[in-house]
Order: sequence, then C-alpha cells, then structure tokens
Amino acid sequence: MNIDLLRRLCETPGVPGHEHRVRALIETEIKGLFDEVTVDPMGSLLCRRDPRKKSKSPKKVMLLCHMDEIGFLVSHVTDKGFVHVHPVGGFDPRNLFSRRVLVSTDKGDFKAVMNPGGRPIHISSPDERKKVPEPDEFVIDMGLGEKAKEIVKIGDMVTMDEPLLEMGDTIVSKALDNRIACWLGIEAIRALGKAKHECEIHVAFTAQEEVGLRGARTASYAIKPDIGLGIDVTLACDTPGVPEQDRTTTLGGGFGLHVKDGSFIADRQLVSEIEALAIAEKIPYQRTMLRSGGQDGAAAQQAAAGARAVGIVVGTRYIHTVTEMIAKKDLEAARDIIAAYLKQV
Repeated sequence: MNIDLLRRLCETPGVPGHEHRVRALIETEIKGLFDEVTVDPMGSLLCRRDPRKKSKSPKKVMLLCHMDEIGFLVSHVTDKGFVHVHPVGGFDPRNLFSRRVLVSTDKGDFKAVMNPGGRPIHISSPDERKKVPEPDEFVIDMGLGEKAKEIVKIGDMVTMDEPLLEMGDTIVSKALDNRIACWLGIEAIRALGKAKHECEIHVAFTAQEEVGLRGARTASYAIKPDIGLGIDVTLACDTPGVPEQDRTTTLGGGFGLHVKDGSFIADRQLVSEIEALAIAEKIPYQRTMLRSGGQDGAAAQQAAAGARAVGIVVGTRYIHTVTEMIAKKDLEAARDIIAAYLKQV
C-alpha cells in the first residue's frame, strides 16, 4: 500500500480555488498512466485513458476525485499583524481551538497558530467560557507582528498544519477528505496494469468540491460520461455518543457503496452491479446513506443529458478535523472494487 503517496497528498496544502500544488503533485505521479491530461479553466485535472480493447460502443466511465480540503482564505491583516480569515468549507468551530496552521503566501509558507479572539480563561466570565466562537471569529498569529502586513495578502490560503500518522491498522490525518480519492484515482489505475478494459476511463481530479461541487460540474459537462463514480469519504460514526442507526459506516467494514445523500440518489442497477462484483471478488463492502451533504457524483449524474451514478466511499471518523481516521483495509477495498469494475464494464 502506497502510504508515502497518501502522506504527500494529505500534507500538501490546497483549499478550494488553490488546488494548484496538489494538482502539480498528481501530474508528476500519473506520468504514463493516461493518454491525455489537461487542466480545465476551473483548475480541475482531467485525465483520459483510452480503451485497451476494441468495442463497438465503449462506455465513458468518469471517476470524480476532488482535490480541495477545507481551509481558510485571508480576509484582513491588522496593523499589529493578526490575520483574519474566511472559512472555505464546513468547519465545526469546536475543533478549531489552539490549532497550528500554515499560511501560504507568495513569499513562502509560514507556520502560525489559530485561536479565537477574546479573553483567556483566567480573566473571562463564566458566560464567556461557554460561548463557542464562529469560524470567522478565530484569528491567526504568525509571530511576526506588523511585518505580517508586508507578507500576507487578502486571498492567501490557510490550512491546518498536521502530519499524517499511522496508528495500528488506521491512518490519521487532516485532508483525508478528499486526498483519499486522489490516491484512489491514481492507485486504481495503476492496479489495472495491462488489463484490456473496453471502457474509456476519465479520472477528474476536481476543484472546489467543498464549496459546492463546482469543478465537478464543469468537468462533467465537458466529458459527458455514461457512468459517474463519485469517489469520496463518508461518515464513520461508530463512536461513543452516536446512536447505532446514525453510524453510516463501521470503520474496517469495507468500502462504502453510497446509495443516497442530499445531492443525489444512486442508480439502482449500478448499485446492484457493483454489489454483485464485490461479492464475487470477495471485496468487503457496506451500503451507505446520508440524510444531507453531497459529493461530486451528483454533478456527473446531472450534467448535460445525465449519467448513471453511484458513490464509492471510505468510512472516516472525525471528518472535517485534523484527526480524520480511516482503516487501511477500507481504502484498499475501495481501490480493488474500482479497478475490478473498470476491468469488466
């Protein structure tokens, strides 16, 4: 299992609209895997692999793998050098206290810390201690004082600064949402080897999913797939304090076959086909469903004349934090089912 690739993907900063460094890493990694690679105006990386076996009417199968992670964009720098930010993506502010962050500027990356404005616990009132600040109430201290105004510009990106860790049979990192999909978009194609697949494969490493599936929409209109596979994380709420019916997935239970969320309902036939394939290939899986939320598979389903779509997902504990956790075997199962499906479709 290529942990080194996943580590580099997760530790590379890239928030919505600033995916260029992640894209550059992927471009280097995929050399020789595709027949054509282009970058569209939204910044998505579109990769085409032609059929390796002649077919009268090859299907276009599109894997949608978003590159962006949740983060912040600089909105203001005070005269004293404190940096104010706007969130890009959904944060739970309870997870933002006392975080190490990386401020990426034209002059390089700068380590910094994030805390909410206001008085510390020693001099705050009981009511002040109970208040949970909104994400845009947090400020960043770069330790540079007024020099920060000479370095940081409005619109510069800020990401969490945490390394990827292997813990037992799991991987813990920031940005597993959705660098696991970037990993799968590369490793599933590598797993094909010299397989004589009949389908035309399109892997779209998309931009700006965390702010509304934006890159996936434009990419899907350009490619017009017959089948769309939305590759993403999903919730693994098999943790204390969550009722069993709300757990979504169980960590270690296999890849998730995603049948519904707030953005789409998967094609029933496609769900059945992939489920049967997983059973035949002895690849562990679990069906998944969310009440709300969305993912790039919805964009493929609704683009142009439409496409059959389904989600291939990996259950993840503590999503949208710096301690997102996946099971290694679930990631491997997702890779195996994607490769198996592409070989036979």
